[in-house]
Amino acid sequence: MGYEYFIAKRYLTAKRKQAFVSVITFISVLGITIGVMALIIAIALITGFQRDVQSKILGATSHLMISDLGGEGLPDYVGIIDKLNQFKGIKSVSPVVLDKVLIGGPSGTQPAALKGMDFALEKTQSPWISNLERGQIPSETGREGILLGRDLSLSLGAGVGDVVTVVALSSSLSPLGPMPKRKRFLVTGVFSTGLFEFDNSTALIPLSVAQKFFRMEDRVSYLQVMLTNIFDAPQIKETIRPALPPTVYITSWMELNKALFSALKLEKKLLFLTIALIVFVASLNIIATLILMVMEKTRDIGILIAMGATSRNIRTIFFLQGSLIGIIGTAVGTSLGLLCCAFANTFKLIKVPVDIYQISYVPFYINPLDLVLIISVSLLISFLSTIFPSHRASKVDPVVALKYE
Repeated sequence: MGYEYFIAKRYLTAKRKQAFVSVITFISVLGITIGVMALIIAIALITGFQRDVQSKILGATSHLMISDLGGEGLPDYVGIIDKLNQFKGIKSVSPVVLDKVLIGGPSGTQPAALKGMDFALEKTQSPWISNLERGQIPSETGREGILLGRDLSLSLGAGVGDVVTVVALSSSLSPLGPMPKRKRFLVTGVFSTGLFEFDNSTALIPLSVAQKFFRMEDRVSYLQVMLTNIFDAPQIKETIRPALPPTVYITSWMELNKALFSALKLEKKLLFLTIALIVFVASLNIIATLILMVMEKTRDIGILIAMGATSRNIRTIFFLQGSLIGIIGTAVGTSLGLLCCAFANTFKLIKVPVDIYQISYVPFYINPLDLVLIISVSLLISFLSTIFPSHRASKVDPVVALKYE
């Protein structure tokens, strides 16, 4: 391949007589570069968004949720927890009491979800609990405390040390008739998961306090199951089902957020196919460049054949020439794409409304497999673009090529 590569490389070097062909060659390289760069940036954008939203959602919710079909709460939840802890792939199981309430603070009242949990267990699974934004985890002894989400705390105007009033939507019977249950809690801390919807509508109290407040002393609303591998959720769900009572219902994180992640996955595929067309269009320039080069170098091809070069050698020359265009364009496009992603991450360029997208900015993250796929598709399109021009070059008749020389 020695002299074929040498000739192909020389043909890519412009001379004054071949300035037009050189411009077309530059445009071909530029087209591949822009296409690959755009593809990397777009895929990194959607992947980063999906990855960040997924991590925040899973940081605030369970991988598997086991609840009672009747809606009255799970009885004998301690026995169920013991059974679940025997299964491989389950990292932890924690009981949760959850109900809707109204929380009143210095700046007003807001509906919220009051969640009772075992803080000692949750600290090992949820970094946002072990690293509170302010304050500390409420104790089950002494004055009953509450943790507020950061955005909920701002809405209520309640900080650490303030007292809030919690009103349960379920009523209790009194001499005056049904009355909503009210209780005052001391705000001991403020947490932030980074998920706006959760931070704006959730308050946390100890499990035992929640059971007493909602009259669920021997029951819980559901069990929160955390897995070693989140993508094993469907298989583990089917594995543990026979060991649980028939009155329980199991929901995975994929089912809870199916619409969101399905939309993101479809968008990623469509984005890849759409921008890959840019690379395809750019590859047409490679075809045009090589055809013009064949027309320009007909005399040279004739001389090479007369000197003993075979049709295969001629095909190799123009195949290598087109491949060099594709390789250079792909390499430069990949470098620029990764550089743009790093720059955007450093300065957080893509700001989004946090109340809509749950995150304040979109991070760029390129999956190594996606990067390999992008490079492979770009090079494949470039290589395929050389087939017709190189075949045409190999069919040049040396007698005709040198007839008027």
